[in-house]
Amino acid sequence: MSADHAGYEEHPLLNQRVRDIASRGEGELMAVTHELHSDGRVVRVAHVRPASGVEWSTAADNLQAAR
Repeated sequence: MSADHAGYEEHPLLNQRVRDIASRGEGELMAVTHELHSDGRVVRVAHVRPASGVEWSTAADNLQAAR
């Protein structure tokens, strides 16, 4: 998926409840950013906010819609 000039992706689950399969945590997907690493790789990072309000990040590929 492509990102805008600021590195943000229009992810289909944006602002919806998601589950992080790596941590098994659930929360609202706040953003997906594209981070450029020194070796030229672009890593898609999802930013998830649970009810507690303390966000965490995970690989965007770890997300699925929560039920």
